Amino acid sequence: MIKPTVPVNEEARLRALKDLKTLDTDQEERFDRVTRIARRMFNVAISLVTLIDEDRQFFKSKQGIEPRVLPRDTSFCGHTINNNDLLIINDTQTDERFFDNPFVLNDPNIRFYAGYPLVLPEALSIGTLCIADTKPRHFSYEDQQLLKDLGALVEQEIQSIQLATIDDLTKISNRRGFLSLAEHTFNMCKKNALPISIILFDLDKFKQINDFYGHHEGDLVLNMFAKTLLNVFKDADVIGRLGGDEFVVMISDSGESNNAVVLKYLADEINQVNIDSNKPYNISYSAGIVNYSSDTHQTVESMIEDADRAMYQQKKQQR
Repeated sequence: MIKPTVPVNEEARLRALKDLKTLDTDQEERFDRVTRIARRMFNVAISLVTLIDEDRQFFKSKQGIEPRVLPRDTSFCGHTINNNDLLIINDTQTDERFFDNPFVLNDPNIRFYAGYPLVLPEALSIGTLCIADTKPRHFSYEDQQLLKDLGALVEQEIQSIQLATIDDLTKISNRRGFLSLAEHTFNMCKKNALPISIILFDLDKFKQINDFYGHHEGDLVLNMFAKTLLNVFKDADVIGRLGGDEFVVMISDSGESNNAVVLKYLADEINQVNIDSNKPYNISYSAGIVNYSSDTHQTVESMIEDADRAMYQQKKQQR
């Protein structure tokens, strides 16, 4: 058996997958409809919508198989996400990658597999629409086109989820996406007695950049600032654009001294961005930070409001 290799864009791929917040969620009719059609159309034993996490594959929709989670390193779909096109295995027993795979030798005794990589607009493959059977078969050109059509339907549904929670310009979480992720992080911190910090950022003189240099430059500033936030704050932190020129970060298990270090690092990174971009303006910002213990009775929304007041207080002091 040959284990699937890790994609070169694995970090970005996993971030995009987690931002969708579809891992470990219930099956949904919009995906089940497609897997039912696929199973019936191709007359196969199994059809799945899979999401490839760091070390597992999660079945968002499944027909013909019981588990919802299986290991990634023995998965067929782990190979599929490395493809730009369909992965077709007409007979697993004649393929060196799979002939001794545990899912070929044992239940569900896969002899045929065809998988379509589910690719986000950012060219990140997060999973598959796949079919499998217990006997080898020939998969015709017409069959391939039909599977691609069904895969495109799944991609459209995933993109509709993405658009509901992802900021279209910067590709980080929008307000709705941030609140959902932050609520999950907040509950985890409460459970594990970890402190929480909220930092609200507001870009200074952003209106002037739009007015003097055009909205294209304003969009560029928003993208550069979002990218810098992603580079500075670790993956466990929750980052979002609340709207306009306001950004927010939730940090878990970080004290005031560590937050100060991270904010200094951010200031240095933004300074370097300004130097490298060589624009006639500089990106600058104000930040408001509030810290909470795990037993706080605040809501995420009220935390953001507190950080907003702290940020405007900083703006007043700078005038």
